[in-house]
Amino acid sequence: MIRLSLIGIGTGNPDHVTLAAVRALNMADLILLPRKGEVKSDLVDLRRLLCRDLLRESSKVRVVEFDLPRRDARADYLRAVDDWHGAIAAVWAQLMDSHLPAGGRVGLLVWGDPSLYDSSLRIAGRLSEAGRSVEVEVVPGITSLQVLTAAHRIPLNALAEPVLITTGRRLRERGWPEDAASVAVMLDSGGAFEALAPEGLHIWWGAYLGMDKQCLLDGRLADVGPQIVTRRAALREQHGWIMDIYLLARQPL
Repeated sequence: MIRLSLIGIGTGNPDHVTLAAVRALNMADLILLPRKGEVKSDLVDLRRLLCRDLLRESSKVRVVEFDLPRRDARADYLRAVDDWHGAIAAVWAQLMDSHLPAGGRVGLLVWGDPSLYDSSLRIAGRLSEAGRSVEVEVVPGITSLQVLTAAHRIPLNALAEPVLITTGRRLRERGWPEDAASVAVMLDSGGAFEALAPEGLHIWWGAYLGMDKQCLLDGRLADVGPQIVTRRAALREQHGWIMDIYLLARQPL
């Protein structure tokens, strides 16, 4: 039996890692750290830092790094993601078989929370589908959405109003969701809000939330939108990668 702990670690700030996450890390026999190539080496560096600072000296846990398979960007999106998840699950299985042939506890450090726009739970499901005896535990983490609203010192929702969480792809294709007073947008490859009529909209944007390089902008979308597009491009050029998120609202929060 493998007990797989999907451990939410927030957005890169060690202060955002919960006590439950620290306990789960130290109870593991094996921690798997994915590498996403040289461009995103900052991400594995942060995971290494968390392991170094949070694992007790008496801990017997082994930390193993692996190269994350690449997704085929040329194929149909949903089919490409499905194939990609299968490839990642195969790598997880091989590492578990190699390092824990008799079973044990495995920890995976997940950005933000494993349940919000993260595929770790779906990938873990592939292991069970393949007939492996895997028990999955989820350790909640602080999400980028929480860090965004905290950094801007705003509530997530307008009074008595709903909030819709969507992706940049969906916003670009479908426009403003019906009946939504506020819209949180994740996984935007850049500037999906430009597809909206900006009148009456306010935006709160953040990149590299929780990290030393955190960057924030907010204001009326008509005024700030072009600044965000320019700043985002400059940051991506400077660092080689970017993770950002934003909240849009039709009325003051």
